[in-house]
Amino acid sequence: MKVPHRRQFPRLAAGAAVLSVVSQIATAQTYPSRPVTMIVPFPAGGGTDVTARIVSEHMSRALGQQIIIENIAGAGGTTGSIRAMRANSDGYTIEMGQMGTHATAVALYPNLPYKPDVDFAPIGLVISVPVAIVARRDFPSNDLKEFVAYVKANAQKLNIGHAGVGSIGFTCDLLFNSISGVKPTLVPFSGVAPAMNALIGGQVDYMCDGGINNSVPHVNSGTIKAYTIGSEHRSPVLPNVPTSKEAGLPDFRVSGWLALFAPKGTPKSTLDKLTDALDKALDDDNTRKRLLDLGCDIPDKAERGQQPLAALVKTEIARWTPIINAANVKEE
Repeated sequence: MKVPHRRQFPRLAAGAAVLSVVSQIATAQTYPSRPVTMIVPFPAGGGTDVTARIVSEHMSRALGQQIIIENIAGAGGTTGSIRAMRANSDGYTIEMGQMGTHATAVALYPNLPYKPDVDFAPIGLVISVPVAIVARRDFPSNDLKEFVAYVKANAQKLNIGHAGVGSIGFTCDLLFNSISGVKPTLVPFSGVAPAMNALIGGQVDYMCDGGINNSVPHVNSGTIKAYTIGSEHRSPVLPNVPTSKEAGLPDFRVSGWLALFAPKGTPKSTLDKLTDALDKALDDDNTRKRLLDLGCDIPDKAERGQQPLAALVKTEIARWTPIINAANVKEE
């Protein structure tokens, strides 16, 4: 076997570097050349899933390739997030993450295998959506003040549902409990859809819906009650439901959010194509109408893109960590 002379090594290394650059350029020019998988870390039918399907429909057209939704539920969305984090960083696996998986999970799961602000490449914010306090339709309270009073008097008898430890709804349950000074029984489900079904069926008494897009059809049909939303202004899709400030619980100010992420190390050119496709989807009239009809808020141009999302993740981790630590809730 002929061993290269040591003087040849620099030239070989330079050649390898050139080939690597050429390969990256070629990849950027051809991406995407096959379908893209979008991991949704919650079951089908919930707000995260519905939003992912609406947005991916137009993104598929913009990219020229189909986006396939893969629901991987469990552990408050962290099971799917771990799968996304460990995927190849080639742009063919992305995730519809949210406030729970990419902010509050940091404090809730001491052994969380990923760091949301380190192990993912941000693509862009998709929506924000007010959180709602909703109850079974026969709950014996007519407004939020009566609801809070009833919960305080009967906390030990009540069950509060949530979409899993680490989900937006669970975190907002903790916030409401902290503000109200109550400790009802927390009942976990594998996602918002099964939790909502349990509420409709009367198996749980109330819950903090991590996004009113889950509650709107059920509130409007009268199968559940809505007492308040956590946004600054009333929602056009639930105009008769007061804000928390109007209803007398001003500290309950919270909106959930959904955003797209790719594994760390995904090429910048690939991320830019995904960001551009998302931007086009959020500007599409039909997509916007479908999201607005669900009660979602579509981010302004200044709130979109990779850098604003990276900043949002850091801000949200800093906001929720002390709230969760004060509640002394930990999951392995």
